[in-house]
Amino acid sequence: MSPMSKGDRRRGLRRSIRILGIGMVVAALTKELRLPRDEREWHGTIGPVPYDFRVPTLARVRERVWARDSTKLFVPTLFGVGWTLNVGGLITLVRKAVRS
Repeated sequence: MSPMSKGDRRRGLRRSIRILGIGMVVAALTKELRLPRDEREWHGTIGPVPYDFRVPTLARVRERVWARDSTKLFVPTLFGVGWTLNVGGLITLVRKAVRS
C-alpha cells in the first residue's frame, strides 16, 4: 500500500473535525433535552466547550462579537457549539500594539 497523500490526510482531518462538531451538538442537545422542560436553559458547556442554542440578540452580539473592553479574544459562540472571535477586542489590541 502507498502512504496517504497530503490531500487524503486533509480530507481525513476535515471529516474528523466535522464528526466531532456534530457529536458536540448532539451531546449539548441531549444534555438540555434530558432536563425537565422548565429547567432547560439552552446554553452551557459540554466539558470545556461552550454551547448556546438561544435566539441571538443584539445585546449578546455586542457582548460576544464586539466587546471592545474585554481582553478575551475567543468567547463562547453566539449560536451553536464552540467559540467565536471577539472582533472588537481584537481591534482594540491591534490599536494598542500600533500605538506602542
